[in-house]
Amino acid sequence: MGKHTTTHLVWDWNGTLLDDISAVIGATNAAFAEIGIEPITLARYRELYCVPIPRFYERLMGRLPTDAEWLVMDEAFHRHYTELRVVCALAHGVEELLVEWQTAGRSQSLLSMYGHEQLLPVVRQYGIERHFVRVDGRTGPSGGSKAAHMARHVAALGGVTPERVVVIGDAVDDAVAAAHVGARAVLYTGGSHSRTSLEPAGVPVVDTLAEAVELAERWVG
Repeated sequence: MGKHTTTHLVWDWNGTLLDDISAVIGATNAAFAEIGIEPITLARYRELYCVPIPRFYERLMGRLPTDAEWLVMDEAFHRHYTELRVVCALAHGVEELLVEWQTAGRSQSLLSMYGHEQLLPVVRQYGIERHFVRVDGRTGPSGGSKAAHMARHVAALGGVTPERVVVIGDAVDDAVAAAHVGARAVLYTGGSHSRTSLEPAGVPVVDTLAEAVELAERWVG
């Protein structure tokens, strides 16, 4: 297969394509309740959120959770998130952006730290799977970093060189993962991080996904 000569988009899922921050906050607070932590507001969440997730919990608790606490919170989070996610919609304008990018003859894929077996049916449910050349969710334990996952994803794309890749996500970890493979990144304020939390990543920060795609279009060679 020949090398692609236009920008390839790698989209994040949770908090980027899927507007699920309300479900995330609800599930997070349910997980906290399991071990007696006070509930957190959206503003506080966006201020403190980071990965790996146990480090986020450390910021709240003043210490890392024990292995037993982590297992309890992780199970509670995923159980409650699954229940709350069903009422979440795609972010504003997502379907149009995906169609326009594909219609222009450019490629795009989806990479998520959401479990792969759970991710695939959810993406199909929202009717957008056909727009991606590849959809990859997490296959190992939850709570880790995205960098190694990104490296495997880009390598599996075939013919897409890292310098042609633009990652669009809502977390500093998306920018870190992009830098890990030599790709560019645009970060979106509609998900897990505030603008103040995102700006230290040193990549463009935007308030809409349309702005993110516009930036990527400018980078098309």
